[in-house]
Amino acid sequence: MTDTTLPSPRNNLNPFAGLMSGTVGPVVVVILAILAIWYIAAVALNAPFQNSIYERAKRTDVTFAELVSDTFSQEKPVLPAPHQVFGEISKKTIGTKLTSKRSLFFHAGITLSPTLLGFFIGTTLGILLAIGIVHSRVLEKSLMPWVISSQTIPILAIAPMIILVLNAINITGLLPKALISTYLSFFPITVGMVKGLRSPEVIHMDLMRTYSATRVQAFWKLRLPYAVPYLFTSAKIGIAASLVGAIVGELPLGATGGLGSLLLVNSYYSQTVQMWSALLMAAFLAGSLVALIGILEKVALKRMGMSR
Repeated sequence: MTDTTLPSPRNNLNPFAGLMSGTVGPVVVVILAILAIWYIAAVALNAPFQNSIYERAKRTDVTFAELVSDTFSQEKPVLPAPHQVFGEISKKTIGTKLTSKRSLFFHAGITLSPTLLGFFIGTTLGILLAIGIVHSRVLEKSLMPWVISSQTIPILAIAPMIILVLNAINITGLLPKALISTYLSFFPITVGMVKGLRSPEVIHMDLMRTYSATRVQAFWKLRLPYAVPYLFTSAKIGIAASLVGAIVGELPLGATGGLGSLLLVNSYYSQTVQMWSALLMAAFLAGSLVALIGILEKVALKRMGMSR
């Protein structure tokens, strides 16, 4: 008898279809959409200045293609085109020595130091505050409103104050920038850990009481394991906030190194291409740090038997 079974549609699929229908496909679509919008915006924002150049040169025969090409090659555009920014990044990374002050990696390394130190201090402080808030009703009523209120103060207002106070007592260099990073990073850690430490179910807490477990035992064997996923989730937010704090901390210092100082200097001279390259470098650094925490999260949860 002839087999009339139709071949499985799955076997006829393009080998790239599964990949494109997964996580890679949507990401590629979003990136292409961003680039398209970016190019369109670059033409729209740079066209008025380019038209003024044509008027001064008394040119009236400019085609649309020439206008678009010229807006993509301005030295100081209002909005640089993507290829201008990526070309500048390539020149300041691949085409420049790591130890050179013109290298984006050099400035990223300077910004990374206060970011990591501030994140470490902020994480430690946030965990300690969360433990105190969860285990003490008095601390919850007294500390939590201040923790929340602290985030209503704009960082651009408080950063110069922190630096001036620390300079008055001869504390300069890395620590002032790290403390500004701490200010931004401790809040998500505190809130996340409070939520995590309170996440065990009531039946599990009752079971610990049945075993006559002390608060310390209940903390180590129940509350803390429950809080670990919350800690990593809040740490991803905290590390990005810490990087923002480090960059902001470099602005009032007038530092000669760091992504913040690079943005400040380029803004003085309207070097928009260089500004955007520094911004994208900061975004890449933040993404790398968040990805690193994601890897640590997978390893830690797998070791604890809580892998997702």
